Amino acid sequence: MLSCHLFQQLTGSVLLGLTFSPTCICRIASKCAPISPRRAPQSPQIRTASSSSSTRWKSRQSRDRFAKEAKVQGLKSRAAFKLLEINEKHRLFKPGQTVVDLGYAPGSWSQVAVNRTAPSGRVIGIDIIPAQPPRGVSTIQGNFLSPDVQAEVRAYVQDPTLGRPRKRTVISSAEAEEEQLTEDELEEMERGYIDLERRTHLNGGSVESGREADASGGAKGGQEHKMSRRMRDESQGRVVDVVLSDMSAPWEQTSGYNKRSVSDPYFRMMNTSGMAFRDHAGSMDLCMAALTFCFDTLRTGGHFVCKFYQGAEEKALEKKLKRLFQKVHREKPESSRSESKEAYFVALRRNEIPSKEEVFRE
Repeated sequence: MLSCHLFQQLTGSVLLGLTFSPTCICRIASKCAPISPRRAPQSPQIRTASSSSSTRWKSRQSRDRFAKEAKVQGLKSRAAFKLLEINEKHRLFKPGQTVVDLGYAPGSWSQVAVNRTAPSGRVIGIDIIPAQPPRGVSTIQGNFLSPDVQAEVRAYVQDPTLGRPRKRTVISSAEAEEEQLTEDELEEMERGYIDLERRTHLNGGSVESGREADASGGAKGGQEHKMSRRMRDESQGRVVDVVLSDMSAPWEQTSGYNKRSVSDPYFRMMNTSGMAFRDHAGSMDLCMAALTFCFDTLRTGGHFVCKFYQGAEEKALEKKLKRLFQKVHREKPESSRSESKEAYFVALRRNEIPSKEEVFRE
């Protein structure tokens, strides 16, 4: 005799047109298992809010042609195209120049400077955060607003041997077996001896008499002739040809203290803070520090490029630049995003005459 419970199950299956199967019931139950109480469902609104800014940034980078091109060419960032565009228009760089890159990290502007000043140029980068410098760039880590850091940079650039590519040395001939000279020095010695012989032959004298005449004439001429512009610059410590400033004020560090890598320096560098006045005021302080450094170290005829965020004080900075440089231009490169408030002052050909009081007066 069937029990009442089993009879009700069989009756229900017949009415529904189904065949009773305990295994089938178990399979369906396993597919429709209830949510585990240990894993509470997350709110979709919270997940969207936390990842929206990152998603927008990634989407923008994937569509940015300058970011794509920078990756293809092996550049540190898309900012390299800003300097390339400025250089194409104003011709800032020449081979053999000394360039100081303020706020160099991650190093794309320094990459451009190294390429344009090769083979004998030198590039010195300064930044407050640790970063892996590009090949051929000497770097100093420190806050450029600190007087001690500025003094260290001045001392570094005034030594003409520091930061330049090393030249291959060769052993000279029997006249100086123990002395090692570079190829350039040997070539300069040979060229000078040939010119001396040519002049001596034309004058009808000997080599030794020609040397004595050159020495005596040079001594008299050195006393009578005034110092050249280059010598005047070097006597005052002005030895830099181009100063670049792409500095931005860093956010206060709140995380990432355990990271040992120096390959990702943008974790706590700001583009903008969202407060226009704060961004503008911070950029003006950095531009003034860079301009002061230019006055002390930039040689006559040198160039200066600085980034600033637009605001009320930019006119006063432009006036100071016009007192020190022959030409001052405002630039907004094509690779600079249209929504960004950043712009660049390009100051060309430093004047020699103005004093510090004349340049920095209000």
